[in-house]
Amino acid sequence: MGKPQNGAIDPLEIEPRTGTGYPEPYRQNVMARAKRVLGDAFGLTRYGVNLVELPPGTWSSQRHWHTHEDEFIYVVSGELTLITGEGEQLLTPRMVAGFPAGDANGHHLINNSETVAAYLEIGDRNDEDEVFYPDIDLLYKVNDDGEHEFTNRDGLPY
Repeated sequence: MGKPQNGAIDPLEIEPRTGTGYPEPYRQNVMARAKRVLGDAFGLTRYGVNLVELPPGTWSSQRHWHTHEDEFIYVVSGELTLITGEGEQLLTPRMVAGFPAGDANGHHLINNSETVAAYLEIGDRNDEDEVFYPDIDLLYKVNDDGEHEFTNRDGLPY
């Protein structure tokens, strides 16, 4: 899809990207997640905007936090459980949550309901960003070639 002629699109016209780049054994809970990468449709380069759909039982990600990227979510439909180091909170439509870069209180969303839930995910696009996963042996970091890769906490690649 090229840049919209009139500046507006129906987000459901964007093909969803499903699955995850997580290595085994961390993939299964996220595999049914579907992201429509809205920001790319407009050529946005400084921040990303995704419309994310989580079927029942699906996670948004592993619980994580970013070193250089802020994240913001807006619940569009359904119910989601936000899990942080402080516990759980039920999110319903029109609720928002924000996660500042460098805050080590990891977060993720789980759809514990019986219906599909959707939310907007907005975040920076920072090449220096690294992602820490406090519950599992996983890091997403910049390697010596300047590329992002998943490693374990000791730095060994998956």
